[in-house]
Amino acid sequence: MQKRIMLTELLKDHHIILASGSPRRQQFFRDLGIDFEIRIKDIEEVYPETLKGSDIPDYLAQLKAEPQKDSLAAKDILITSDTIVWHDQKALGKPKDREEAFAMLKKLSGNSHDVITSVCLTTPTVQQTVHAITRVFFDTLTDEEICYYIDHFKPFDKAGAYGIQEWIGLIGIRRIEGSYFNVVGLPVHLLYRALKSIVGENR
Repeated sequence: MQKRIMLTELLKDHHIILASGSPRRQQFFRDLGIDFEIRIKDIEEVYPETLKGSDIPDYLAQLKAEPQKDSLAAKDILITSDTIVWHDQKALGKPKDREEAFAMLKKLSGNSHDVITSVCLTTPTVQQTVHAITRVFFDTLTDEEICYYIDHFKPFDKAGAYGIQEWIGLIGIRRIEGSYFNVVGLPVHLLYRALKSIVGENR
């Protein structure tokens, strides 16, 4: 029988670079037992208007890797990610202010939407991008509930202006289809498999 090697063992000679300031994504890496360095390069997150659905976070995750690709060492694995909320054939990113957050949540209230998170893994020789799609169903929210959430939780760093793990998720989300962790901000199961694959290719 072939021995299955744990990811932590496969990664022992590699250097993981996480290009994300998200505390939620950073915690996922800690929960997986992966040692990592945070290295962030600012980019302008602009994508072609012709892109739809999962093509948008795929493109942006790859775009975030561009400033660091040429500086990667042989055993470096750079991980970049992007999340969008896809509703009514439009992408909802992070709200710039309270008014935009309110407008986003009003659109999501009583409706379903897709949360799409893409993860791009880049080495000096290989680049692999994976994504997950989770369908989220919201109950109808009152204006008072939306305002309470925005004022108390300040969801300006979250795509679609909400965090499923916060108060609004507890009272407002009826059900989901797909990965819960993807909605929080990272499809951890896909990341795990992609890391095992990319390390195997570079052994």
